[in-house]
Amino acid sequence: MWTWIGAFLAASFAINSAGHDAAFLARIATFVVMGLGGLAGCLAGGWLADRFGRTALTMGAMAASGTCALAVGFLFGAQPLVLGAVCLIWGVTIVADSAQFSASVTELSPPELVGTMLTVQTCAGFSLTLVTIHMLPFIVAAVSWRYAFAPLALGPFFGVWAMSRLRAQPESTRLANGRR
Repeated sequence: MWTWIGAFLAASFAINSAGHDAAFLARIATFVVMGLGGLAGCLAGGWLADRFGRTALTMGAMAASGTCALAVGFLFGAQPLVLGAVCLIWGVTIVADSAQFSASVTELSPPELVGTMLTVQTCAGFSLTLVTIHMLPFIVAAVSWRYAFAPLALGPFFGVWAMSRLRAQPESTRLANGRR
């Protein structure tokens, strides 16, 4: 999402910019989605996870992010303010869960394996990200921007399932001082 949102917004705003400079609007919207969305998502994600539970926050953020991935394409070419608002929600929710995975690894791993487990998690995350970044242009060419982000919903929806399984495990009480 982070890599391609600017190109997506530029293409969408070029269709419907209500007489405004589409490229300028896309740059501003991209900055807001990435900067403000990222900052708000990180801060709110940590705060909410500490208060309501790591798995609860992660499942909620991933469900919202996956929903945005499915919905945003249907807003391609829509009024920029509406599309921008959905993208901002996506920007907040797509990052809100990230730190929770690292925190969960540190809270659930044996102390002697924390570094190794964080390395494995980081490598898996970067590998998956690399694949999606490089695949998206092919998806856009095949199905257009309208459906290009929809496959990105698979990860969050699988993540919700996996976190719900973790939440059911007795070890999950070690998360966030007992707030699963």
